Amino acid sequence: MTESEIRHAVSDELVRDVLRERRSERRWRLIKRGMMVAAGVVLFALYLFGYAKQMGWKMIPNNEITAVIHIDGEISAGATASAEKVVPLLRKAFEAKNVKAVVLSIDSPGGAPVEAERIYQSIKAFRKKHPKPIVAVINNVGASAAYMVALHTDKIYAANYSLVGSVGAVLTGWDFHKALEKLQISQRVYASGNLKSMLNPYMPMTPEADRKAQEMVQKMGERFKAEVQAARGKKLQNGVDYTTGEVWDGVQAREIGLIDEIGTLDVVASSWDRAVHDFGPRAPGAGWLSGMATTFEWLARFQNGLH
Repeated sequence: MTESEIRHAVSDELVRDVLRERRSERRWRLIKRGMMVAAGVVLFALYLFGYAKQMGWKMIPNNEITAVIHIDGEISAGATASAEKVVPLLRKAFEAKNVKAVVLSIDSPGGAPVEAERIYQSIKAFRKKHPKPIVAVINNVGASAAYMVALHTDKIYAANYSLVGSVGAVLTGWDFHKALEKLQISQRVYASGNLKSMLNPYMPMTPEADRKAQEMVQKMGERFKAEVQAARGKKLQNGVDYTTGEVWDGVQAREIGLIDEIGTLDVVASSWDRAVHDFGPRAPGAGWLSGMATTFEWLARFQNGLH
């Protein structure tokens, strides 16, 4: 073999080695990307499963159970304790034949009265179709609109150190007009009525608007008081003003008739001697779902390292 033929043979072998190495790199890159995609699909499925569980989706056992439904945090549209999230779970619990009792686990300072009304009106409707005992257990706090929901159950429990009450109504707003005056800034407002812009924070409150705002909250407060009296009746202690907006601890609340008994969620939920099933809803992003976010970040960095 001549020197030229040797060089050509060596060159061909080097080219083949390079091609083999590149094919191997491409195969390994495809394998890693396949593993990445598979891991992502599995983790995303676990994430959806965990999220669904936190929002109340769970397989209901076949045996007789007591359903626990949570009203946690502010009661407002879009929140975890919104009617949109709580009402479907109430329906699910009342319609399930093996659910023999429902416990509302309340830990809320209150919120929007209309959201609370949607919840307790749903309780009334579901109980009419599917009669079942339903009780409320106030954990740390059950105040204002949250207590309004509790009123429409068979019995209200609270712990010794729970905070209960805040019966009344409140309307709030900002007043920036003095700050704007210092900056020599004003807003032009054209309204069709004297009270159309009464809550505009950039204009001073007129005496007429001030009277109207107070009248509104006074009427709502009286309506709330009437609900308390209708629900609690003779259980209420005479001589106590329930509409001051104050809260009482569990012991005081029982003494004045706002609750029926002292009891914690664990004791009350298990008092029917059957399995307890948590229906939710739970706030998203809690527990192991937070760790899932970290895992997704790691996967993203791993994917970037493949390029």
